[in-house]
Amino acid sequence: MSAVVNSTPQLMRYEHYFMEQGYAAICGVDEAGRGPLAGPVVAAAVIFPKTPPNGIADSKKLSEKKRLQLLPVIMTEAEVGIGIASEAEIDQLNILKATFLAMRRAVEALPRQPDLALVDGNADPHLGLPTRAIVGGDAKSASIGAASIVAKCTRDQLMREAHELYPQYNFAQHKGYPTKAHYAAIETHGLCPIHRRSFFKNKKKGSKAPDSGRQGEDFAAQTLIEQGYTILARNYRGAGGEIDLIATKDTHLCFVEVKTRALGHLVSPGQAVDTKKQQLIIQAAAHYIQQHPSHLQPRFDAFLILTERASRFKVAEYQYLKGAFEAYETHRHD
Repeated sequence: MSAVVNSTPQLMRYEHYFMEQGYAAICGVDEAGRGPLAGPVVAAAVIFPKTPPNGIADSKKLSEKKRLQLLPVIMTEAEVGIGIASEAEIDQLNILKATFLAMRRAVEALPRQPDLALVDGNADPHLGLPTRAIVGGDAKSASIGAASIVAKCTRDQLMREAHELYPQYNFAQHKGYPTKAHYAAIETHGLCPIHRRSFFKNKKKGSKAPDSGRQGEDFAAQTLIEQGYTILARNYRGAGGEIDLIATKDTHLCFVEVKTRALGHLVSPGQAVDTKKQQLIIQAAAHYIQQHPSHLQPRFDAFLILTERASRFKVAEYQYLKGAFEAYETHRHD
């Protein structure tokens, strides 16, 4: 997708449709920062009172330079609200609930109450007003795309400020995401006050780095984000089972089991996801869908990671297997 697009009428089709239904003030809502190990999650809400400027697109499709060029234009021509949920709130609530909290705060920060919210994704964040969720909305709606730019630029600036306080982690470079350099800094310096403790399974006193399982989940989450997936939840527990990652892409709601093993381990990652484990995950997925109804097609995937050695997390190879659960496929076709 080109970094500069003509926003009219292609990216205003949702706004125009709902305006024709009688909604006057329509805001787009999006977030930045679900996947990082550190820092807050930031949401933005944007209302365009007139035709938006050209160049609006999904922030992930734009260079940092282009985002920073568009930011003052959006702030000048649109009504903007920004909401933040801190790393402490993420730890207390979980990342999905904290994201919804940031979105509500963004809408509340708008100069006026909108009549309708268009939200990126497939989940209702319970904003207290009529809401339409649009999968891939940041690339389909000008107001959502603008919100993604504002949220991304705001969070990046917060992480640059965090870099001044904690330069040893180089937050200005990776913005808190799970990169090799970030993990190396954690191994050397331990966790700092803005790290999300709930993203680290190894909570023993004096522990400086997450365990290999958590690192594998971080690697899988970041890889899926780079491939266009949206992460809805991590380590979801329900009905006696736990799901490492819940993600969406296109028409699928993906329940992802992540397995990490060192090369030469007696049990391979694939063998570790046995039928009993699959059944527990399927039960937990049914519980999740009951709590979060979705029109998307459920799919059970496995993200298998082999590391070079057990003592240090360094990926040798990985596989992402779609529709990997034999137990589910057998039951579905019975």
